[in-house]
Amino acid sequence: MPANLNPQYYEAEEAFRNAKSVMDKIAALEEMLAVIPKHKGTDKIQADIKKRISRLKKEGEKEKGGNRQDDPYIIEKQGSGQVVLIGFPNCGKSSIVKKLSNAKVKIASYPFTTPLPQPGMMPYEDIKIQLIDTPPITDEGIPGPFLNTIRNANMLLLFTDLGSENCVDQLQSLLTFLREKRLLRDEAAGSGIAFTEENCQVIGSKSDLDSKNQRLAITKELIADCPEILPLSIKNNDNLVELREIIFRKLNIIRVYSKSPGKEADMEKPFVLKKGSTVINFAREVHRDIAKNLKKARVWGSARIDGQAVSRNYKLKDKDVVELNC
Repeated sequence: MPANLNPQYYEAEEAFRNAKSVMDKIAALEEMLAVIPKHKGTDKIQADIKKRISRLKKEGEKEKGGNRQDDPYIIEKQGSGQVVLIGFPNCGKSSIVKKLSNAKVKIASYPFTTPLPQPGMMPYEDIKIQLIDTPPITDEGIPGPFLNTIRNANMLLLFTDLGSENCVDQLQSLLTFLREKRLLRDEAAGSGIAFTEENCQVIGSKSDLDSKNQRLAITKELIADCPEILPLSIKNNDNLVELREIIFRKLNIIRVYSKSPGKEADMEKPFVLKKGSTVINFAREVHRDIAKNLKKARVWGSARIDGQAVSRNYKLKDKDVVELNC
């Protein structure tokens, strides 16, 4: 049976041949796997791609083990999620990180005041989320192994400066750059080294300088399939609360609180899980022995009745309280 491979597959295959790093090769292979026609004629090709991905991932882990601590572009994840900010020089990334977090970032009107990725912790209700300010992207390219910073993130904030006449070009260049690097796709990648619009957010910074939202409207009109843009102003505090909410939602996480039998729930230190996690997933986070010996569980919050007994596969919701019994 003929494979009948499509143009998208051949584009990804070409990207694989041109890839220099292990992560670039994995990204291209995963795109090949995502776009290849699924039928018996491609079964062997799909199997071969999966083997190559597996082999490269093992190589990548070896590289990380030896170089990760020496790579200033890879920031260790802390808190409930890592959000990387990307944009052109003086687009307002550092100002927003300083406003929302405890990061001691340097802010100036000249380019490249952020030479390396700079982390800060943003409070959100009872958890903290890590924000990473980054060196700017320019028309000449990216600094150092900046792609490692992006790939390590859980979510991206893409900045376009609404105070600049170049705001359309800035956003278009960011989107083109991420797509050419196979970091922004229509479908999620299995390894987590690529993003979709579901875990990205475009920020229209310095919105106070955009008279009557004219540049915002032009940007939406001129960029094909333009993602949703959140106008933001540090000066006027516009949409800062909304940004925190968007970040939490797009990280696809939930907070679950533990409760011991006969005692009050611990509402100060939630367990942070992926959205869609079940009771048994929560039990494993508490302690593997509890998960192994779990007999029953009760849930307050999303359950139809507070304190209702639920199964091990019951899907938890944000702010649920769970009592585990062994």
